[in-house]
Amino acid sequence: MGAAYFYHLTRRPLEVTLTSLAGKARGAGWRVAVRAQSEAMMDRLDDLLWLRPEDGFLPHGKAGGAHDADQPVLLTTRTALPNGATCLISVEGAAISAGEVDSLDRVCVLFDGHDPGAVQQAREQWKTLTTAGCAAQYWSEEGGSWQMKAQSPSPE
Repeated sequence: MGAAYFYHLTRRPLEVTLTSLAGKARGAGWRVAVRAQSEAMMDRLDDLLWLRPEDGFLPHGKAGGAHDADQPVLLTTRTALPNGATCLISVEGAAISAGEVDSLDRVCVLFDGHDPGAVQQAREQWKTLTTAGCAAQYWSEEGGSWQMKAQSPSPE
């Protein structure tokens, strides 16, 4: 049974946090899917991942190719995870289900803290997932480094 980790982006841009989390997930031996709502975001992330991190390379591909199942990091707008992902990273408010949280090792929800609509959508996702019984953590970088500010269920 996995957990959903919500990352409230206020200091670092999406691509920095995304490459860091995807790199850590790969380091843990997980396959990763990055889910967005639009093809435009997938194209943007694809371009950025070819350039970053500057001290390495994060192997990845966009969904819809002949080698989706072979991709260690797959960029997609779909719900299917043909690369056998055990870590799902949601950007741009892409939908996450309670079933996915339960069946994967980790789900990460990255949202722009400067966009009121994105913050509201993340709150709704948090409420939906925790009401369904999913474990969740809320992480903020307001103080300059990532700190867990809330979790559900609360530790006893």
